[in-house]
Amino acid sequence: MDAFVQELKKLRQHLLTGVSYAIPFIACGGILIAVALGFAPRGENGAPDPSGVPVLFFMLQLGVVAFKLMLAILGAYIAYSIAGKPALVAGAIGGFVCNDLRLHAFFPDPGTPDAPVGFLGAIVAGLLAGYVVFGLKKIPTHKFIKPIMPILVIPIVSTLIVGAVMILLLGPPIAGLNTWLNSQLLEMQAGSAIVLAMALGAMIAFDMGGPVNKVAFFFAAGMIEQGNILMMGPVAAAICTPPLGLGLATVIARKMWREDQREAGLAALGMGMIGITEGAIPFAAADPLRVIPCIMFGSMVASVTAMLASVGNHAPHGGPIVLFVVENKLMYIVAIVLGAVATAAAVLVVKKLTGGTPPAEASA
Repeated sequence: MDAFVQELKKLRQHLLTGVSYAIPFIACGGILIAVALGFAPRGENGAPDPSGVPVLFFMLQLGVVAFKLMLAILGAYIAYSIAGKPALVAGAIGGFVCNDLRLHAFFPDPGTPDAPVGFLGAIVAGLLAGYVVFGLKKIPTHKFIKPIMPILVIPIVSTLIVGAVMILLLGPPIAGLNTWLNSQLLEMQAGSAIVLAMALGAMIAFDMGGPVNKVAFFFAAGMIEQGNILMMGPVAAAICTPPLGLGLATVIARKMWREDQREAGLAALGMGMIGITEGAIPFAAADPLRVIPCIMFGSMVASVTAMLASVGNHAPHGGPIVLFVVENKLMYIVAIVLGAVATAAAVLVVKKLTGGTPPAEASA
């Protein structure tokens, strides 16, 4: 039992190491996107549209690049924590392809669907790369081959293994899951509005920009095109709840968080205001078993409140930034506040009941 606990502690440390390197990318990308969207003129659908302002569009694109690189950095340094420098390449490449597992980008089959897997996929890629390299380093080699193993052989072999697993094994089922989830949401639309709102809120928070999040978002965005704005209202409230709730938690109980988490909490508050769910990733990646259920609960509170109040949203975006195109503005704000408070309360109670003492800082 003690050995199992020690392994769990090592696993947590590997995740913390990856997160510590990924946080600056999340903060940088979030701030760039926030500025670009915050100062952008509004498009025909009411959503911020920086494409007509070159400086803002430039900042937006750099912010998007930062988020894409974040997955590579997260995967790379989780792998590095496990197996050292030889694992960096496989971890980085495995994490980067999680932005969009387009099988037809690697194989000549144009009919294969896209399958982004987000930060959860990057964590899997980093762990896989680390343990694969850890195993490869133990293989006995000839003295003439040994010098090139860490700089040539191990990176190539481990990248092929990790790439094959991520693209061939994870890609197809995730694409199928996306299709199935979308069909289920369409069926639920004809049933209970509360159940649908709960499902949308939970999906938005579950992987914070990953495939499950995207299914819920594009379902609601598609409803706007059909003239139904009552789906996007709950989704818009749920989108900003995880970063706002976690940021609020770091402000309310500062001693329960490490210094880097308190800094990430301030960044999360800013990202939540302009509807960037990814602001919650540093907390979820470092402590997924406790954080993800809490943010799902908070987003469900926000989405159900908005659904019951018939909050509508004309723009395919979320957070307070879209308030001017929201129908029933007061209840939209109430839904966001309730969701953020529920998230903060849930995560603080869970941390207190399960041990809220901040762990040692991840190694830099």
